[in-house]
Amino acid sequence: MNIYILDRNTLTIGDLDFSPIEKLGKVTCLDSMTAEEVVLACKDADVLLINKQDISREMMEQLPNLKYIGVFATGFNNVDIKAARELGIDVVNVPGYSTDAVAQLAFSFIFAYTTSLQAYNQAVHEGKWVYSPTFAFFPYHLSELTGKVLGIVGFGNIAKKVAKIGDAIGMQIKIYSRRKYDDCPYEQVEKEELFKTSDFLTLHCPLNEGTANLVNEETLKLMKKTAFLVNTSRGGVVDSKALAAALNEERIAGAGIDVLVNEPMDKDEPLYKAKNCMITPHIGWACSETRARLVLLVADNLSSWMNGTPKNVVN
Repeated sequence: MNIYILDRNTLTIGDLDFSPIEKLGKVTCLDSMTAEEVVLACKDADVLLINKQDISREMMEQLPNLKYIGVFATGFNNVDIKAARELGIDVVNVPGYSTDAVAQLAFSFIFAYTTSLQAYNQAVHEGKWVYSPTFAFFPYHLSELTGKVLGIVGFGNIAKKVAKIGDAIGMQIKIYSRRKYDDCPYEQVEKEELFKTSDFLTLHCPLNEGTANLVNEETLKLMKKTAFLVNTSRGGVVDSKALAAALNEERIAGAGIDVLVNEPMDKDEPLYKAKNCMITPHIGWACSETRARLVLLVADNLSSWMNGTPKNVVN
């Protein structure tokens, strides 16, 4: 079994152990390449294991032995699913591996905003507390989360974890999803109500036709001036130009963004210099424990498929 791990450099900084996968066949690890380079390097591939490498119909048609594409991710929009199905190639993802890490980052944004943590740390290191006439120095925004409305788009594993954390803090939880859940213990509302009533609105949904540009000029107009938006899902769920305008015009209070349409970020990305916008470089999934778990789950997916009991096949 010829197994190729592609765009390895997007997965590790030299801190991952790929031995669980190496036990399953002849493994070749490659860093990020162009489509043409992938085709040339992987002519004998039975299995491709990818993170963000795009896999098109044209590429698959040039890899005659290819039977399996495993994704080091939950999202799989970088693979032509229809073409893979027509060519008899199974595409397999890893749901749920990053639940704790992404929920943690979502609340890191919320906590950083409600405590003005960056501003206070900088002020102290600039000596401003040293010269304060009072024992406590609090010129920047501080607010409690208890009683605030936490609006969540989606109700998958990550959304449920975020809701649980918010509930434990004492926040009012509201859920919007196109699907209604019988087992949801929280208030389920329509999209318009979620945008209108949320003090904190956090996105935990896949990118598809129904969610593309869900946050746009019209939905942003519904939000409170004091509201804070978090996106740790996919960049395409948010219209960056519309969000940047809302931030710059102070129509909403702030945003925490971990994902963008183009990654790495374009130098002319509208949110780059937007007011009150915290941006992290797509790190929600990147905790060391999370990535180690990911390798084990990718290996388990492949092992199950090889044993004739495939799971997590998305096509």
